[in-house]
Amino acid sequence: MKFKFKIIFSVILVLFLKVDLLAAEVDTLTISSSFMEKEMKVILIRPTQYNEQTPILYLLHGYSGNENSWLEIKSDLPQWSDKYDMTIVCPDAENSWYWDSPQLKKSQYESYFIKELIPYLSNRYNLSQDRSKTAITGLSMGGHGAFWYALRYPNKFGAVGSTSGGLDLRGFKTNWNLSNHLGDYTHNSIVWDTYTVATYIDQFQKSNQSIIFDCGVDDFFYQANLEIHQLMVEKKIKHDFISRPGAHNHAYWNNSIDYQLLFFYKFFNK
Repeated sequence: MKFKFKIIFSVILVLFLKVDLLAAEVDTLTISSSFMEKEMKVILIRPTQYNEQTPILYLLHGYSGNENSWLEIKSDLPQWSDKYDMTIVCPDAENSWYWDSPQLKKSQYESYFIKELIPYLSNRYNLSQDRSKTAITGLSMGGHGAFWYALRYPNKFGAVGSTSGGLDLRGFKTNWNLSNHLGDYTHNSIVWDTYTVATYIDQFQKSNQSIIFDCGVDDFFYQANLEIHQLMVEKKIKHDFISRPGAHNHAYWNNSIDYQLLFFYKFFNK
């Protein structure tokens, strides 16, 4: 009986070690950026079965966040990387709003992301640059960033998402230091229009991208998200929009990202 118990215990131990050894790899990298004039951090999560054809999801953080934010919200993100067999990239964007700021010379984040970050990771890890294997999403400020890049670079991103996204910033003229990036709204309203993704939503009519976005009904961004959903319906832009109970917080994003990961998995495997 003791011998049988030892065999069973040994088998369980071997299986446990095997699962542990097959866990997704989490790399933290530092990239020297000429556009940001500093070193920038990024976390890259590679699934166990990673190869050059593995799809990629860029996962963007919100205001006051950093490259660790999504792992703090979703600590089992590496397991999801394995489950859906996708590489997940979580870059630090500081409080840049993901643009090239017309006001702040040292906050040219869009140029860094497109011209430095993506090429660096693609070369180092031999990542696929196939549009059909590349998606981008994010929370709050990151939702704005994901839509911004998808609209401006539709040849790079085949699918896009946003959770609690700041998709129309014009109703928040005094929040989150936006005026530092764009100038005060009173004298720079045209600039604000130019740097707000809501201005360009109709471009999705021709981009043939898969789109998902959601927002909690108690979120201060809810009305803007609802209006963009209604605009997309009017313009006959195919998309998934999810309205659910919730506010602008970690508990909401921990839940909402599950649905987006499944959405992108289906996109990558259609």
